Amino acid sequence: MKEEKINLIIGSHAHVPTGAKESEFEFVYENRIRPFVSTLYRYSNIQAVLHYSGVMLYWVERNHPEFFMLIEDMVTRKQAEVLGGGFYEPCFPLIPLQDRIGQIELMTTYLRKHFGKRPLGFWIPGMVWEQHLANAFSSSDMNYTFLSQEQFEQAGMKGCQLFSPCISEDQGKIVTIFPVALSVEKDLAKKSFSHVFVELNKKFEEARGNSKAEKIISVFPETVSSSPEEAPDTAWNRFFEEISLSESIVETVLPSKILRSHKIYKKGSFPNSSALENNFSPRRFLIEHDEANGIYSKMIFANVLISQIKGDKYRKQNAREELLKAQDSCLFSPGNGHLRNELRKAAYSSLLRAEKLSRDKTKFTPSLIQYDFDFDGIKEYLFQDAKINCYIQPKGASVFELDYLPKDWNYLDCGSHGNFGRRTAFADIIIPACLEVNDENIFSENSRLCFNEQYEPIEQERKGKSCFILQSSGFDAPFGSIEINKCYLLKRDILTVSYMLKNTGSSTEKFQFIPEINFSFAGVGDEYVRFYTTDKEGKDVHVDGRLNTDNLKILDVINEVQMVLTSDKAFCGSLLHSFNNDYYQATRLLPVFPLSLESGESRTNEFSVKFSY
Repeated sequence: MKEEKINLIIGSHAHVPTGAKESEFEFVYENRIRPFVSTLYRYSNIQAVLHYSGVMLYWVERNHPEFFMLIEDMVTRKQAEVLGGGFYEPCFPLIPLQDRIGQIELMTTYLRKHFGKRPLGFWIPGMVWEQHLANAFSSSDMNYTFLSQEQFEQAGMKGCQLFSPCISEDQGKIVTIFPVALSVEKDLAKKSFSHVFVELNKKFEEARGNSKAEKIISVFPETVSSSPEEAPDTAWNRFFEEISLSESIVETVLPSKILRSHKIYKKGSFPNSSALENNFSPRRFLIEHDEANGIYSKMIFANVLISQIKGDKYRKQNAREELLKAQDSCLFSPGNGHLRNELRKAAYSSLLRAEKLSRDKTKFTPSLIQYDFDFDGIKEYLFQDAKINCYIQPKGASVFELDYLPKDWNYLDCGSHGNFGRRTAFADIIIPACLEVNDENIFSENSRLCFNEQYEPIEQERKGKSCFILQSSGFDAPFGSIEINKCYLLKRDILTVSYMLKNTGSSTEKFQFIPEINFSFAGVGDEYVRFYTTDKEGKDVHVDGRLNTDNLKILDVINEVQMVLTSDKAFCGSLLHSFNNDYYQATRLLPVFPLSLESGESRTNEFSVKFSY
């Protein structure tokens, strides 16, 4: 009896997130996409599936348009199938149903326009699966997708079932799911194709026994076995040559051909899972990473605003398209995408453009609303003005988002502060009077971290005023007798923050008060941002580190925005930069006010931040 061949679905996948540098796109194209496709083109006997995100394809179209001709030719001669999916490579479980369909339709339209054929299958970034996704995918006329063999095992399949597609259903909508052998992909990066598949065929025959199970395997190898000095083109040429020489055990096949065989496949229900590390869950990722949760919260908020647009379908469509750009899975999955300043800035810029489009310019009025923005069960206070958004959280009564709408820039996209959550502005700290101001001392057990305490809202005006109070916390705690009243006022292009500190204890309190202010720019250095103070003669003096002033002029070079921070009282202090895994996150301003308050005594100060461009 003639031995049945392995049906091999071989594919290529690549994506570069929105906001990445041109050099990153060029690197992925030259090292992963072009070598695979151009080499495959010469082996017309080998069939493959291709998935490159809409972001990646759009870049290729503008920079290497001749490349599209190769793909179109292979699609025409039925050598290749191009997979659909989300145009901006979204994390599908986290986005609204309407956006899932919108992402898929945008990608489908693009592929049909450029390659002349509607895709039948689709790619799930990270193979992040939730069962309800089957409904959205099927509703978008997508017939098949891919999950890992490990996810098939989690669905209760074993043995030969790990080498055969299955049917998955939700609300009467079905999709076919092909298993991807991630372990084989790893082997191919170290060993020759023929060696890997001869050994795999032996194992499969042993597992199959006398059954008539199919032998279908899918792989999307990023790299194949090669020496360090070998060019990617050479390695892929050897790889495809080995496939050609292994025709006695392997036959490449397209998923659509397998589907046309009309065989009956097992039905499977997959648990929430992914092909990423440590049983990754995007919802847990949001809980664990404030950077990702901030973008997700803004995304859902923008979706609410867009849904309220009435009578202007073009404005609504344009706003929705901006929203889709901010849903890149890179921001919501392992790999440090959420730490990359340029990726987060690109996402926020798209979200702010979507928000501006959602506003009716003829009817918009400044407002202050209470809304649970970050879904923690506590309402935040959201100032919305013509040019500035200022979002305040009760924890610390600090500003956690500060948007300058003329430049689509969130100046408080500042990353996380470890166990304390996202970095904010006007985050209050009280430290002993004799203590030198540095990071270690600020967070010592002798300090009072007011930014980590809940302030009580005491006065809110819809026109743009919000006031809070931090009561004394007890006389046993460090500086527990100090009460803080804080008021925010947003008027036109100026944010004003007023403080009153009062000693409610019976003895004098001596301390240093630090309302830490964080801002986030495009990077560190004079090519990105410059800091100046004004001397007695009114001239600008460049600042780099130490401060002793009552004003600070900040020039955002990239956005051509000037921010002027003034204080009624002079302060000393310092400018620091915050990094996470070598990625720039924020620039920290630490203004220090030495104070001595007798029993019942209070002290006031007022800050203002003015924007112009």
